[in-house]
Amino acid sequence: MSIRYSLTALDCPDALSLARFYAALTDSTLGPVDSEDPEWVEILDGAGRVLAFQRVARYVAPTWPEGSVPQQAHLDFAVDDLDAAEAHALGVGAIKDPFQPGETFRVYRDPVGHPFCLVLTGGEE
Repeated sequence: MSIRYSLTALDCPDALSLARFYAALTDSTLGPVDSEDPEWVEILDGAGRVLAFQRVARYVAPTWPEGSVPQQAHLDFAVDDLDAAEAHALGVGAIKDPFQPGETFRVYRDPVGHPFCLVLTGGEE
């Protein structure tokens, strides 16, 4: 028997729109958006990693760091320049979270409220 990681899926009100946001955020590091099913959309990269988006009719955005709808998960994206990555993220529709608890990473929200971080890696990949 073998159990292997397959994908990460985010609930959202519009799967295709959120997939397009993450495709734009990651520039060309994530591959084409599979948009045949409006209920489930996937972004694939060349290494077999999948980020999926699932439409939920009564989606409620998570609250963070505290609140009535706790964050269930968040995504981290490695960057070698926080300022440049922030400008890009804001340019494609991210929202900078007012709570910034660290200096080597920054917290943002995607267009439907999921928290994600840009994490300084010093250029290492």
